[in-house]
Amino acid sequence: MQALIDQHKDRCSRPADVRVVVCYEAGQDAFWIWRALQAHGIECYVVDPASIPVERRMRRAKTDRLDAIKLVTNLRAWQRGERDRMHVVHVPSAQDEASRHLMRERGQLQKEVLQHLDRMRKLLATLGCWDQVDHRDFAGRLARDEVRCHDGTPLPLELRERLLRECERLALATQQFAALEKTRQASVPAPSRARSDALARLKGIGEVSASRLALELYWRDFHNRRQVGACVGLVPQPYDSGESQTDQGISKQGNRRVRALLVEMAWTWLRYQPGSALAQWFNRRTQGTGPNRRARRIAIVAVARRLAIALWRYLKDGVIPEGAQLKPLVSPSRTPVDASHAACYPQSLK
Repeated sequence: MQALIDQHKDRCSRPADVRVVVCYEAGQDAFWIWRALQAHGIECYVVDPASIPVERRMRRAKTDRLDAIKLVTNLRAWQRGERDRMHVVHVPSAQDEASRHLMRERGQLQKEVLQHLDRMRKLLATLGCWDQVDHRDFAGRLARDEVRCHDGTPLPLELRERLLRECERLALATQQFAALEKTRQASVPAPSRARSDALARLKGIGEVSASRLALELYWRDFHNRRQVGACVGLVPQPYDSGESQTDQGISKQGNRRVRALLVEMAWTWLRYQPGSALAQWFNRRTQGTGPNRRARRIAIVAVARRLAIALWRYLKDGVIPEGAQLKPLVSPSRTPVDASHAACYPQSLK
């Protein structure tokens, strides 16, 4: 890259210290290109591909050359102050980007364990066998040929061997999951661990959910509540053109993992924080809807957006969500929390 830039400088007769600005679309290359260019003193921007306007003709020419021209044109306009021409992605630090793998790998391993168990249940169901595959000794019973069909006959050899291989893969995934759980909390950086501990003090938020939010969302520096809602894709997208006025639902932009987690946390928030302002607002909005589940699902999305904003204010300014209750400042073993962790909580919580 540096050699190519120097070559273009010589071709255009530019001085060596001329300003160089580079942009590329966010994708599978992630942010290593940005970091490599920044290390060489080259100004670089990572662009959200979905933010670049395109022609709406049914058939339009699309080549790498035309895409590059479009990127350069938008970059020049963006540099002139036309911020609506494209959206620049906020690049996380190398540590923040690496820390995400802790919770994402945990979720993937948990998914693999459930997939292996479900696959074995379905294979046994084809022969009328309803043994508990999640039992610890299931692999041993299978190896001793104690698992039988519905009529007491042995399992077919091919199916039995396949189930044994599934048990081996299940044991490996379970072992990796257990090893990750032992080292995960200690591997989280100190700032993220402090945010996670503060979130976990609220009733209705578990340790795993708090770690996911701290690593996936609240590493960013938001300036206002609108940025929080837009980042998680829980803001409404109206369509108002002429006499046509339609609510298109939420934008669904940003991190889908965080969006799904916030909706799930909104339901638990209603259960464990019934006296909070958010829960009371939800009850007022859904009062009189009866068995209309669709109205509740729509309202819970609004609760998730408000909850994300309330938790951001809680971490940023130490403002506890209105009416929310805190857990006792003790560990599960009934011993006081470590002083280093207590020092990380917001000042209003100590």
